[in-house]
Amino acid sequence: MRRRFPATVFAVGSEPDGRFSLANERTFLAWVRTALALLAGGVALDVLGTGMHPGARLAASVLLILGGAMVALQAWFGWARTERALRLGAALPPALGSLPLVAIVVAAALLVLGGVLLA
Repeated sequence: MRRRFPATVFAVGSEPDGRFSLANERTFLAWVRTALALLAGGVALDVLGTGMHPGARLAASVLLILGGAMVALQAWFGWARTERALRLGAALPPALGSLPLVAIVVAAALLVLGGVLLA
C-alpha cells in the first residue's frame, strides 16, 4: 500500500466506509468554496465599493479576506480531525469554524452598512 498524505490522519485506525470519507471530503470542499466566496467578496468590495466611506470599505474588505484565509485553514484542519475520528471510530468533532464565520460575516455586514450610511 502506498503512503497517503497526511500521515497523521491516515496512519491511525482502520479504513472507514468510503461513503463517510467522501461525505467528509464534500464538507471540506464546501468550506473551501465558502473561503473563496469571502475572498472574492473582500476583493470585489475593495474594487467596486466606490459609494462607501473609504475607511469602512477597507475594514470590511480586510475582514472578509482574512476571514477567507481563516475558513480555508479551518477546512483543512476540520477535514483532518473528522477523518481521524472516522478512522478511530470516535465521536465526530464539532465544527469549530462556524461561530467565527458568523461573527466575521455579521461584522463585515455592519461595516458595509455603516460605510454606505456614512457616504
